[in-house]
Amino acid sequence: MVAKNGQESLHPYVGGWNTEGNYIRHQLLPNNRYIEARGDKEAAYQGRYRVTGDYIEYWDDTGFTADGKFINGVLHHAGMILYRQ
Repeated sequence: MVAKNGQESLHPYVGGWNTEGNYIRHQLLPNNRYIEARGDKEAAYQGRYRVTGDYIEYWDDTGFTADGKFINGVLHHAGMILYRQ
């Protein structure tokens, strides 16, 4: 997101998101990059993302794409449910 003054502004979803049991962990970074950890692998996937309203799109550095939606403070992504860390 870019604010009217041209500065990058943070959307409310920046930060950590985890599945129940913490097997999958997303870090949505303020620079529109993400890191997804799976189990013991701390950087299983990484790439860029864009949030538009409550909709999120992901572009993995390997070319994989995915999307999701924030519903009532919960991230629904690729069949997973992630909760605010």
